[in-house]
Amino acid sequence: MGSMWPRSTVTDRRQEDARRAVEAAVWAPSVHNTQPWRFGLRGARISLRADADRRLEVADPEGREMLISCGAALFTLRVAVRALGHEAEVHVLPDPDRPHLLADVHVGARIEEDEDARRLYAVVRRRRTHRGAFRPDPVRPSLLSAMKLEAEREGVRLIQVVETHTQLALAGLTQAAEHIQQMTPAYAGEAARWAPAPGSRRTDGVHDVSYPSRPPHTDPDFAARDFARGHGWGAREEPGHEPGREGGREGGGEEKSGAAPRPVTGLVILVATPDDTPLDWLRAGQALQRALLRATAEDDLAAAFHTQPLEIPEFREFIGRRFCNGHHPQMLMRLGVPDGPVLTTVRRPAEEVVHEET
Repeated sequence: MGSMWPRSTVTDRRQEDARRAVEAAVWAPSVHNTQPWRFGLRGARISLRADADRRLEVADPEGREMLISCGAALFTLRVAVRALGHEAEVHVLPDPDRPHLLADVHVGARIEEDEDARRLYAVVRRRRTHRGAFRPDPVRPSLLSAMKLEAEREGVRLIQVVETHTQLALAGLTQAAEHIQQMTPAYAGEAARWAPAPGSRRTDGVHDVSYPSRPPHTDPDFAARDFARGHGWGAREEPGHEPGREGGREGGGEEKSGAAPRPVTGLVILVATPDDTPLDWLRAGQALQRALLRATAEDDLAAAFHTQPLEIPEFREFIGRRFCNGHHPQMLMRLGVPDGPVLTTVRRPAEEVVHEET
């Protein structure tokens, strides 16, 4: 059956929607908000490339975290294209001789309305990384199951860490890794380069509006990165805010007299893959974004990422062997209902990361 649109109109619409998909993809999460991607446009084709100049040379020498970040952008492209009414034809790592060419996404034929894709697309800009604690509101088991299924569709495992001693071990490894990185000038200097001082006009990096000025203590306590470098920068609580309390109700838990309940750690989750190749890293990023958009769309949940122990090779190998059943850990995160000050972020405009291909 032929298209109802004149051919020139269809082509123009596909090209316009390709640009709209890129405008959504730039809102994907990335390590230290490095936004390590570039997009090429040629008609209705979008090429996604890794921007190696934005790789963390010290923390990420192999580019694993860079490709996880780009994988998140790739899934955002996919869901945007479908939400805009087209088939998304994806070719991952299409040219072995060009390793930084990660995927070609073709805006394909018109499809029937994909309501689920539209729901995910609608929350792309609302999804936020949360560098703080969570309210004690429980995460619905059905939502967690849905997130696991989303990850499995990308060939990735989402492992909920339930056992208390395992949570404490992972928290301890995160704290140890943070100390190791803070005492290593190359690590500390690299993190500082991606954490501009207040008032910066940069459109990348972790700004002071993206982390709390006083990271709350939780039990177990997963170390937060010191993006403020001891200067006391960061978002502050609104006057009268009590951690764990929302609208007079104590974080969704039981009503109690006196002080509101302490903020909590949230769910502890590992993202793991069966192998550890660039393709697996891309798959991990797609699964991560797919699960996070589902959590945002369903219950407005947010995630806090803890990449420190996975940037220490010995720690990452240990975590995979002891806690991932031999799979390769790609991300450690906490999930829940955000507590504390409202955190915001920045992004480079699409025109800075797009070039026209001939």
